[in-house]
Amino acid sequence: MRRLPPLGSLRAFEAAARHGSFQAAARELGVTPTAISHQIRLLEESCGRELFQRRPRPLVLTAAGKRLFPPLRNGFDSFAAAFASIGRDGDDVPLRVTSPNAFASRWLVPRLVQWREANPGTKLEIIGTDKVLDLRAGEADVAVRYARRMPMDLPAREIGRDRFFPVCSPALLAGRRIERGADVLGYPLIHFDWMNRDPEAPTWRQWLATARSVDPGLGNAGRGWDLGFREELHAIDAVVAGQGIAICSDVVIGRELESGELVRAHSLSLPGYGFYLVSLPDHPRQSMIDAFSAWMRLAA
Repeated sequence: MRRLPPLGSLRAFEAAARHGSFQAAARELGVTPTAISHQIRLLEESCGRELFQRRPRPLVLTAAGKRLFPPLRNGFDSFAAAFASIGRDGDDVPLRVTSPNAFASRWLVPRLVQWREANPGTKLEIIGTDKVLDLRAGEADVAVRYARRMPMDLPAREIGRDRFFPVCSPALLAGRRIERGADVLGYPLIHFDWMNRDPEAPTWRQWLATARSVDPGLGNAGRGWDLGFREELHAIDAVVAGQGIAICSDVVIGRELESGELVRAHSLSLPGYGFYLVSLPDHPRQSMIDAFSAWMRLAA
């Protein structure tokens, strides 16, 4: 017979340890921080060990807490995945893949014909969103995460990395060539928002700072007008339409570069991020996820 503490205390501890906060755990479980603290006290009394260090922020696990948290987290992950799969009819239900909007639109969707040819019996549901969906809550089966470093909260596999450089429609150049960084400023510069607010994101600010190190005259060059967008996809559409030059990912606009619809306006590039395939450990549809992962590596 299993000897287990109350499920409520286990849920409270797991959520608090995962978030590193009683307040965040309380919001997730729909209770008060005091209730979270009470449940964790009950769990500590049950196991006879303190699980969190009693000190001001940040919340830190004790040795006993560090030992308990991983199997408990993995167990709840498995419960969530199994519950989300209840009622599904095996491979007849699509594998739900969440991906950043621009990557889904420009890279993933155009290649789905290849997926169908290689895996004719496996359906996909593509969820294009810049929001990070909660795999533990069953919002998707697998996620393409776009990050500077490999995600550490769930098992992840790197699919590839990108670089950013100025691109434009060949019609914008009208046969002219951009030789120096300063020449770029004679054209409209197209910007888009970075949702992760990374101060080192490959933006025009970063590109111009790098270009000034090799072209001192850049600081005194005249500026063209700027055009800004909230969405990366809209910025790419504007570039394709010949409305200016943008700093774009060579992965996201790979097909446009290959077809000649877009060209590099300047050779100076900036490092981008990695594309990581993330899923729950021991997912009920692990064989499908492995097949999707293998296909993405070949298609990249």
